[in-house]
Amino acid sequence: MNKNNAIKKDKFNLEIKRHSLAHILASAVLDMFPEAKFGIGPNIENGFYYDFDLPRTLIPEDLPILEEKMRKIINKNLPFERQEITRADAVLRFGKAKQIYKLEILETEAKEDKVTVYRAGNFVDLCRGPHIDSAGEIDATGFKLAKIAGAYWRGDEKNKMLQRIYGVAFQDKKELAEFLKLQEEAEKRDHRKLAEQLDLFMISEEIGKGLPLWLPKGAFIRKKLEDYMYEIEKKNGYDLVYTPVLTHEKLYKTSGHLAHYKNDMYSPIDIEGEKYYLKPMNCPHHHIMFKHKPKSYKDLPLRLSDFGLLHRFERSGVLTGLIRARCFSQNDAHIYCSQNQVKEEFVKVIRMFQKVYDDFNIKNYWFRLSLPDFKNKEKYGDIENIELWEKSAEFAREAMNELNVKFVEVEGEAAFYGPKIDAQIKNVAGKEDSIATCQIDFYSPERFDLSFINEKGSKERPVIIHRAIMGSFDRFFAFLVEQTAGAFPAWLAPVQVKILPISTEKHLDYAQKIHSRLLENEIRVEISDENETLGKKIRAGELQKIPYLLIVGDKEKESESVNVRTRGKKETETVKITDFIEKIKKEIEEKK
Repeated sequence: MNKNNAIKKDKFNLEIKRHSLAHILASAVLDMFPEAKFGIGPNIENGFYYDFDLPRTLIPEDLPILEEKMRKIINKNLPFERQEITRADAVLRFGKAKQIYKLEILETEAKEDKVTVYRAGNFVDLCRGPHIDSAGEIDATGFKLAKIAGAYWRGDEKNKMLQRIYGVAFQDKKELAEFLKLQEEAEKRDHRKLAEQLDLFMISEEIGKGLPLWLPKGAFIRKKLEDYMYEIEKKNGYDLVYTPVLTHEKLYKTSGHLAHYKNDMYSPIDIEGEKYYLKPMNCPHHHIMFKHKPKSYKDLPLRLSDFGLLHRFERSGVLTGLIRARCFSQNDAHIYCSQNQVKEEFVKVIRMFQKVYDDFNIKNYWFRLSLPDFKNKEKYGDIENIELWEKSAEFAREAMNELNVKFVEVEGEAAFYGPKIDAQIKNVAGKEDSIATCQIDFYSPERFDLSFINEKGSKERPVIIHRAIMGSFDRFFAFLVEQTAGAFPAWLAPVQVKILPISTEKHLDYAQKIHSRLLENEIRVEISDENETLGKKIRAGELQKIPYLLIVGDKEKESESVNVRTRGKKETETVKITDFIEKIKKEIEEKK
């Protein structure tokens, strides 16, 4: 067996163990609550969960009790017994046990006359499997019950809220410990917690779920991101445009979004008897701009950039700060070009990715080429010209191979209008995340009847490249917060320097003199003029993760210097104020 096959086998075996642990959890819950009703219990990334309808609300103290019951089942090495029975027998068995959720599954999902059930101890579950042969195959030290959450049955808010128990599971105690350590670090870096600590943004129930409010410091950083991208795009031949947040339904009928994307859009608003939708993306608006006046080959490529506000209906259960929100601004752009220009333009886009990520010190990213799964008729059923899709994918492959960038291919993740490339990276929790996207589109020019006059004087369809280098500014901001743990580089930090007079009474005048010098050099600076001890002032500055703290007292005042405490360093150094200004200005200019 080669190495790749061995890795795949280990992963498959671990997934089976995780699924089996979900059943062992259910068996433990049955022992604690004989009247429990059981939902579903699959394996998931890093572990498993099971949904329960219980006579009382679970509390965190229940988890170690259930863990101990699970370990007893494992140590007894109870077998997993598979049995194939008729659907009618299954209905009889689960009906007698009053397992209403299993009966619903049998009614709605069991298409065959035969179904399989698995027994683990006293617990019998309706399940396709596969499972381990016996509980003893699991390392009893390699799992942990992580948390309790609410979950609507079948994810439908109209259904009853069940109690979900999550668990994490690995091959052994060592792997589990490594994962838990990573999770602990990720929790410290959670952008929602750091946003609270650093006053970056907030979400209020009075405004609505998933609708962020940007506080001054967070808004400053976001504006810096926008300004940065504006300059990069301007140098690369993009023109900035603005589009409205409200649009007539006929636009989304033409674009195909009402057919393919309606569930992710907000309900229409009736205006004078006509339907309008909150804008979920900018693409169709840019197509209308392209179509506004006749175009020739001399006008191409046309690159339109848009930082517009978008609204998408994300279910409340998946909302995650700025990473999954209902309102956000994309770093969006559309390139209209001829087929002969596609590869060259795509190469330029990938180079922009590389430039931006290098400036933000983003390492170890790769690209994912997402292709359609033509068996999925609901998503890709109206695709007529498969050859164009294949050509799009080939353009993307050629561009990435030319630049020698790392990429993988996956099926079924393409947009409904074309293959796409996503920039992928591991987040602080070790999970794969998409932070940006780029797509080649032959589909929309047909739907919008877009054309230009080519060199021969004939009409020709343009090709559209959709691209978002930062994805959304909101999500990219959240990613930066977590990657830096809120310790932004000096060029991006809302406060670059804080001056700490040792004595407010004796040294405030000198602190104010330095403050003026720094402001003259366009350095963002504050003075800590509270009547507190120096230790408390330093601690407050460290908690705010300010890049430089300048301590000033009698010695510094006499020598026109500052004692510099650099974020992340224990040692301080005393330097002339002119030297410090020169140093920080260079650091800001070079975006170090």
